[in-house]
Amino acid sequence: MSTATAGVKATGKTVTKKRSDRARSENRLGQRLVAPAVVVMLAVTAWPMIQALYLSLFRYRLTSPDDKDFIGLSNYGTVLTDQLFWQDTFNTLLIMVVTVAVELVIGFAFAMVMHRIVFARGAVRTSILIPYGIITVVSAYAWQFAFSLNNGWVNSWFAWLPWLEPDTNWFGSHWPAMFAIMISEIWKTTPFMALLLLAGLAQISEDMIEAAKVDGATWWQRLFKVILPNMKAAIMVAVLFRALDAFRIFDNIYVMTKGAQDTESSSFLTYRQVIEQMQLGLGSALSVLLFISVLLLAFLIVKLFKVDLAQARGEG
Repeated sequence: MSTATAGVKATGKTVTKKRSDRARSENRLGQRLVAPAVVVMLAVTAWPMIQALYLSLFRYRLTSPDDKDFIGLSNYGTVLTDQLFWQDTFNTLLIMVVTVAVELVIGFAFAMVMHRIVFARGAVRTSILIPYGIITVVSAYAWQFAFSLNNGWVNSWFAWLPWLEPDTNWFGSHWPAMFAIMISEIWKTTPFMALLLLAGLAQISEDMIEAAKVDGATWWQRLFKVILPNMKAAIMVAVLFRALDAFRIFDNIYVMTKGAQDTESSSFLTYRQVIEQMQLGLGSALSVLLFISVLLLAFLIVKLFKVDLAQARGEG
């Protein structure tokens, strides 16, 4: 082995060691910074979670507080063998996949506009973010009015479409009602997706894009070869946050359909069991299953993107 080769290897080991030391130091600092928030969150959420897990093991209805029987995992068996649970889970997954996919495309377009625009940049960014600042219940009522049969503007404005009639009842059947719910969700939360993607765009070096232009890369080549690969971490965060939020959808469904036409979500089913029917045992089992589903969903999204956080920090 030559002296030069040995020097290169030694230098590589030194750089790797420095990077490892830096990563460990940043991890320790990050743990210390988030520790107070984690302690507070555990103090606030740990007891309700334990209580829900405990109640899920009992046949317990609030109308008969003295009649509480231990039944083990029977509540989970009842839920998992109920067709309504799987129908609501399908509705929830469908809303999540469709809304997040559409929001990702439109949000990226908005982020590109906000990133590139020079004239009236503040006004443009503010106008794009307005829907996200509106309370969800208010926006849901607005979209319920927009799709209403008698007074809504959707039927009159889009009457030129061949499949739309002036007397179309959007809330009279399953798929039109689901479409209306998803439109309201997309309108409300696309600005949040755009905001997260804008942060990712701001981290891309303009020198890399200019170098691609000099090499003759087209706009599409720059998008798929330079911009999107360097935004992978930001896209993962945006998709993760929005997917978890969409999976817990409740407000829009409650306001627009109240679960009619088979438009219930998992969260709405839990609400009906606990609040309307006062079935604390079954409702707690549903809450635990919803919590497990959210954890599994987060795990799958992180694994799907396979983001190298060290490389995203510029260490790779």
